[in-house]
Amino acid sequence: MNIRTTDQRIPSRTRPGIGQLSAPYADAVLGHAGRDWLRLNVPGHAAAPGSDLAGFLGPRITALDFPPLLDGIDLGPDTPLDRALSLAAEAWGARRTWFLTNGASQGNQIASMVAPVLGRTLVVQRSVHSSVIDGLVLSGMDAVFVQPSVDPEQGIAHGVTAADVAAALARTPGAAAVYIVSPSYFGAVADVRALADTAHAAGVPLIVDEAWGSHFGFHPDLPANALSLGADLVTSSTHKLAGSLTQSAMLHLAEGPFADLLEPLVDRAFRLVQSTSASALLTASLDLARRSLVTGADATGGSVGAADRVRGVVRALGRFTVVSDGFHAFPDIVRADPLRIAIDTRAGGITGHEARRRLFRDHQVMVEVATGAAIVAVIGAGSVPDTDRFVEALHTLPSPLTTGSAGASGGMPPLPAPGATKLTAREAFLSPAVVVAAQEAVGRISADTLAAYPPGIPNVLPGEVITAEAVRFLQRTAAAPNGHVRGALDLGVTRLRVVA
Repeated sequence: MNIRTTDQRIPSRTRPGIGQLSAPYADAVLGHAGRDWLRLNVPGHAAAPGSDLAGFLGPRITALDFPPLLDGIDLGPDTPLDRALSLAAEAWGARRTWFLTNGASQGNQIASMVAPVLGRTLVVQRSVHSSVIDGLVLSGMDAVFVQPSVDPEQGIAHGVTAADVAAALARTPGAAAVYIVSPSYFGAVADVRALADTAHAAGVPLIVDEAWGSHFGFHPDLPANALSLGADLVTSSTHKLAGSLTQSAMLHLAEGPFADLLEPLVDRAFRLVQSTSASALLTASLDLARRSLVTGADATGGSVGAADRVRGVVRALGRFTVVSDGFHAFPDIVRADPLRIAIDTRAGGITGHEARRRLFRDHQVMVEVATGAAIVAVIGAGSVPDTDRFVEALHTLPSPLTTGSAGASGGMPPLPAPGATKLTAREAFLSPAVVVAAQEAVGRISADTLAAYPPGIPNVLPGEVITAEAVRFLQRTAAAPNGHVRGALDLGVTRLRVVA
């Protein structure tokens, strides 16, 4: 679905180079596993064919599970790992790419840790992932937050406009960088080109959490990726829609005015937070996912077509509505990710939480997330699932005649306005703290990050005053089916940690 495409055209791509047809790291690991090894090293399972682990996963998996620092694979000159990283950088249009084995969260932490060399304050989209706030704790930086647009009907946050970012930069002398999210959890794509131009005009880089857009730019029907639109440092959660294994991701550095300064710092920060026992399985999956994306445009087109068909049938049947059909009302949204299928279930008389529960329990259909108002299904690039099964299951969910008013009344509670900032995230996190009852915490300074899942956007930050509105929102979220509050001390959010 195109909303405004002027600034989101995909740069023309030449045919992939011959090197992109290979997967050097994955092939090297596979070849290594094919030899007759006596394994007297870690991992301790030693690829024993009779082990419980081999019985559960299969002997092929344990045979491929090697530790790092193997001669000829990731140790030595011009290794298969070096070549895999170079191919990934070429595929995404980066100056340099790092493979991450602790998810895009690791990339966000790295980006936050290197920002202090550029200034003391990050200009940050308020609806960033909680890992960005974790990065603020690690870096000790100040932050000026830019509020995203919010859909009051859905209760979901979208993105930020270039004008709002420019205003934040104007009131932030010594800004280090601008940090935004695109696309959002619901598939809303920001005007990255305008945001990059705004940041660069102020003399600072644009950092983009593109966790949900690792597949962007690999098919004409997909939005362009953030690097091609002027972003300087991009976190890419490759496992989400690009096909690598869970917990694997990439961090991309653009070739631009900040590259010479940032590259050695990113490399050092990467080594600081990357495991010294990085998984060969996760790393190989990144190599394979890159090859599949570059060479699999036809398969990705099939995925887009499958998602389009679902939306078309939902519109035609008329019981439910498609969330992205309303994106045109928000000035910060220029496109929608076609591989994200967000459906407002309330029109069909059932809450998103109940729809997700019944799809899972009664139909063995798993969707990515639910809110009180909607469910979000995703189709990975190159995957063409049985969408007819999904549509049929969706439309056999109980109707208002059987669910009564409860099905239609459970909307998403309004997002709470943030409390006043009294300390930096690091100061609050490291300060002496006490645990008090949630109601007693109102008016005090939070020592923790509290983020309602879905969608994982922090509602209370370390250093912010806890409001009654935030407590009510978090407790209501925790009480909902599949609701969870990351950082909470207990499931019901009855106690909070505050600065003493």
